[in-house]
Amino acid sequence: MGMKDSNLDGKNDDMCEVFDAHEDAVNRVKERMPSEEEYLNLSEFFKIFSNPTRLKIISLLTVDDLCVCDICEALDLNQTTVSNQLRILRANNIVKYQKEGKMARYSLTDLHIEMIYKVGLEHILE
Repeated sequence: MGMKDSNLDGKNDDMCEVFDAHEDAVNRVKERMPSEEEYLNLSEFFKIFSNPTRLKIISLLTVDDLCVCDICEALDLNQTTVSNQLRILRANNIVKYQKEGKMARYSLTDLHIEMIYKVGLEHILE
């Protein structure tokens, strides 16, 4: 156990010394817990945000809708790499595209995605 995990006096602050659960509090939180399937879906959703290239694409799309060429240029990546990541983002309902002639312009599916990205970034910058 590292210094982060315990006090200097050797006591572990995250241990309950009462040894008796607060039944009313436990029942309240259990009533609000998502189902096991919902936890699994949420876990899969957050995995999408675990790839730096996908995060970079999301960050660009928080500013403006862009075509693949724009994204490639902004990130200095090849089209295959960007297209593969966009495919994953599309399949997971993170981005959508609209055809404009031969061009597809990508955008975030909704404000929730932008909020998740911005709150995550804000958290790590604290």
